[in-house]
Amino acid sequence: MSLSTLLLRIGIAALIFMAIIAFTKKEDKNWLMLFLQSFCGILFLFSGWVKAVDPLGTAYKMEQYFTEFELTFADTALSGIAPLFPWLSSLSIGFSVFMIVFEIVLGLMLLTGTLPKLTSWLFFLLVAFFTVLTGFTYLTGYVPSGGNFFAFAEWGAYTESNMRVTDCGCFGDFIKLKPRISFFKDIFLLFPSIYFLLKHKSMVQLFTKPVRMGIMGLGTAALLLYCFSNYVWDLPHTDFRPFKVGADVAAVKEKEMEAAANVDIYAYLLKDRATGEEIEVPYDQYIAGFSTTYSKDKYEAVDQLKTKPTMEMTKVSEFDVTDAKGNDVSYYYLDNEKKHYMIVAHKLKYEAVSQQVMVSDTTYSVDTLTAGSSIAAMLNNQRYTMVSDTLVAVEGEDVLVIRYYEVTQREETQYTYTFDADYVAKYKEVIAPLVSQAKSKGYEVSLVSGSDFKVMKALLAETGISMPTYTADDILLKTIVRSNPGIVLWQDGKILNKWHESKFDGVE
Repeated sequence: MSLSTLLLRIGIAALIFMAIIAFTKKEDKNWLMLFLQSFCGILFLFSGWVKAVDPLGTAYKMEQYFTEFELTFADTALSGIAPLFPWLSSLSIGFSVFMIVFEIVLGLMLLTGTLPKLTSWLFFLLVAFFTVLTGFTYLTGYVPSGGNFFAFAEWGAYTESNMRVTDCGCFGDFIKLKPRISFFKDIFLLFPSIYFLLKHKSMVQLFTKPVRMGIMGLGTAALLLYCFSNYVWDLPHTDFRPFKVGADVAAVKEKEMEAAANVDIYAYLLKDRATGEEIEVPYDQYIAGFSTTYSKDKYEAVDQLKTKPTMEMTKVSEFDVTDAKGNDVSYYYLDNEKKHYMIVAHKLKYEAVSQQVMVSDTTYSVDTLTAGSSIAAMLNNQRYTMVSDTLVAVEGEDVLVIRYYEVTQREETQYTYTFDADYVAKYKEVIAPLVSQAKSKGYEVSLVSGSDFKVMKALLAETGISMPTYTADDILLKTIVRSNPGIVLWQDGKILNKWHESKFDGVE
């Protein structure tokens, strides 16, 4: 669904709500105020609900924003506030639930006309906050890659790929809005917010004051319980992401990769090294003058301008899983006839304690002798032998004489991992039985995490579980399942089922 279609439907719903109010309340009304109350109230109810379905998704989006704010302020005169953002990031889920509940309750306050002056100010402040947030995200498109937002003199032409956060998260995963569109949406909402401030006394109020306050109180409690049920105890009951149950991930990725491969470069964005001016040059013209008019000493290639793919790219395109050697093992899930349980842990919960230890390094000298040497003859076709402190070995036609040289000491940092006790308990109580049951039925099981392989191995050693370990991007893993650890059942590239770790009821 597009934003325009959604806003049209919300507008129709607002008109229906207005008709009901007009029929039930006969006194004079400010019809413009009633429509704006209805439209903005329903808009906030809907945008809040699609996020309440998946509070973790909003929390992850907040983490992205906090990370970008930290990087942005770290290189400025306000670098002192940069360390604040990692701390705020650790509270993202709390902020997420608060913002979601606040948005929905504010929608209810608009619809019922509760505390008009307070409601007007809260609506204005929230819209202003979102306008600044989405405006910052949109404007990062003008900041060159690797540049700082506040270095305004270095800003260039708008490049969508330069944006630090590519989706504002205003409607969760229901609709992916580009920051530019979201920014204009928030500017549009500033007009009714200012109108509410100026005309709050003419807001239409429904029910009596005690009833209105009761709706707000009960609504807040119910919404908190609803949000918690969608991440603390279970997975979101409605999944708007591309990895929902029943999704044919293998087929979708193949189509998306094919669409991405078929895009054409129609122009180049070039920057004049002398003046800093950026120009757009058609592809054929650029190729013809690559070594003359647009040579590298005169122009810097800023970006390739490409035609849009025939289908929208999703996180499925980024489904890449690798082993400890860096080999791509995505086929393990996308092209596997066997049922396979993927244990997803986007981040393992642990603390690392470092200590400095002395490590010995032994150095050897190696000489190569011809096969006709006396030592080679002495070997008498054996693969190796020891002569005093010298190792003599055969390698093909040559004989290697390896002599002990020296031992040096160096300092090395080693880590001891201490895992969260509750987190370990989940693996022992849920994952260990799953692995045992699955293997007894001939199913496969693997652990995929965004953490380091050493940490994964340490966790399995502590829990006594044996299974292959792989790594993938943590944002991808968060998108696949909203649980840590989460359980995903694959077969033939399709997702057969998913579970929150507290809801897994056994392989049977």
